[in-house]
Amino acid sequence: MEWRILFLGPVGAGKTQAIQTISDIEVVSTEERATDATALIKENTTVAMDMGLMNIGDAGRIILYGAPGQERFDFMWEILLDQTQGIVILVNHASNDSLAALGSYITALRRLTVGAPPPFVVAITHTDEGEVTDLNEYRRYLHTHADDMGGSKIPVFRTDAREKRDIRNVLLALTAMLEFDERARLAVF
Repeated sequence: MEWRILFLGPVGAGKTQAIQTISDIEVVSTEERATDATALIKENTTVAMDMGLMNIGDAGRIILYGAPGQERFDFMWEILLDQTQGIVILVNHASNDSLAALGSYITALRRLTVGAPPPFVVAITHTDEGEVTDLNEYRRYLHTHADDMGGSKIPVFRTDAREKRDIRNVLLALTAMLEFDERARLAVF
């Protein structure tokens, strides 16, 4: 089995780091020196995509794509969404308004996908910075603002993008959702 997973999220949420952490190959990266407001957050930023690969034994592999975080590159989101079966939305908990950031990606998924978007999970990063993290706050937000996308059933994880175990757990949960969807679809036909 081969799955194609897209990492979406704002600048600095950990998309590139997560792919580098879990990839079994050297990550193909399009990092360039940041020249806009992003430079205040980090020195380099993704301008097209990142790509890595995670082998899952005899079961197959997961091809990992990372989209740029800036909205000016949202044309890449659409291109990458067409290629993927599942999505990980990373949200930087330490940012000024992490719920608004999550909301902007929910809105983008509605705008960029025909019908329902692919299954997705939410990974909350940078939880070791700033205020105490209450994952239920994110779950309530999804229930209220993404109910049409299965809001209360969307898994939310506390995730350190530098920790292989955390990224692996997020990906395994998402691939289990994809496997379930695939079996349900085949059962109908």
